[in-house]
Amino acid sequence: MNIKKITWLGLRLMIGFIFLWAFVDKLFGLGFATKSENSWLNGGSPTSGFLTNATHGPLAEFFKGLSGIPAVDWLFMFGLLGVGVTLMFNRFVAWGAMAGSVMLLLMYLALLPPANNPLIDDHIVYIFVLALLALKNRES
Repeated sequence: MNIKKITWLGLRLMIGFIFLWAFVDKLFGLGFATKSENSWLNGGSPTSGFLTNATHGPLAEFFKGLSGIPAVDWLFMFGLLGVGVTLMFNRFVAWGAMAGSVMLLLMYLALLPPANNPLIDDHIVYIFVLALLALKNRES
């Protein structure tokens, strides 16, 4: 295996792990982004912390209104799991990349304008990484 293949593999696995880790942490409340008492399994809402406290800008009220809605929680958690699994196992990568891009775009819109740059933040960078992974997967 050459360095180019190793780099693509590493990138796909790392981005997949970011999504899968977010799912596991929110499900079990491992104490990183989610405390145990706020875990989904303990009755917490995986979206309420972000949607209630982190959103700002022109769309903040819309996103705050989605906080704690069970359907939104289920879609978010299913999305995290689905994107993570598709990337980690290299199956249906284009679908996972598309779903991940939609999730990231929504998070970006909830944070407009970004805190450290007038236009670009990590959500936009990850969208481009997912697009590259989807395109690379089509080549293989």
